[in-house]
Amino acid sequence: MTRIAKKYAGTAVIILICVALFELATDITGWLEPVLFPGLSRILPAFAEAFPKLMEGLVSSFALLLPSYVLALVLGVSLGLFVGYHQAVRTTLMPLFRGVSPIPPTMLIPYAISVLPTFWLSSAFIIFMGAFWPILMGTIHGVVLLEERYLDNARALGLHGSRLLRLVVFPGALPHIFAGAGMALVFSFILLTVAEMFGAKSGMGYFIQYYSDFSDYPRVLAGMIFMSLFIILMMELFDTIQRRALYWTGKR
Repeated sequence: MTRIAKKYAGTAVIILICVALFELATDITGWLEPVLFPGLSRILPAFAEAFPKLMEGLVSSFALLLPSYVLALVLGVSLGLFVGYHQAVRTTLMPLFRGVSPIPPTMLIPYAISVLPTFWLSSAFIIFMGAFWPILMGTIHGVVLLEERYLDNARALGLHGSRLLRLVVFPGALPHIFAGAGMALVFSFILLTVAEMFGAKSGMGYFIQYYSDFSDYPRVLAGMIFMSLFIILMMELFDTIQRRALYWTGKR
């Protein structure tokens, strides 16, 4: 606990300063418009009252986010290893990937709603598309940047095909895979909120949008705070997994 406290002491100080400034501008002085910017005297009770609904929304959001992200991770890494390792395939497909990957997934929302049978599948597809490309491109770059001497040594030891990919190429590309996966996770949270706002009947994004429509900004800000805390915990979990998986790099 002491180590964690020292590690995040600076973060805690910045948060406390921001909270103090916000409270000064709202409840104490009223500099900010009180309807749009309610103070902690209204946000905290709204947070406590809405906590059961926020937890229900968290479960719903996680049930949408997790399968979409995991599917993007599995397909992105698998396809990225194959494309990155085979130069002829990479030469053929990379121009297509570079042309398609920058298209914002939000532009696909009308097509997802029209083609897919349910709003849940439409939302999952949007999140999947946002997560897939960073993971795929990160994996391909990780394979391409792998030093050729590692591959030569592995082949000299008799490693070929799937064993070479699994035992040498995949571990060598892992730092870039994690870089792409981390970026994809951030995009997934953004797209999760967008997806829940256009079709969902539950979830953290739906909670914020619902009370925003009624101008209930204490609950809107409570929902934002709750979602931010959830994202912080998820990203910390991701960083912990990354540090343990990449222990051999010496990064902490």
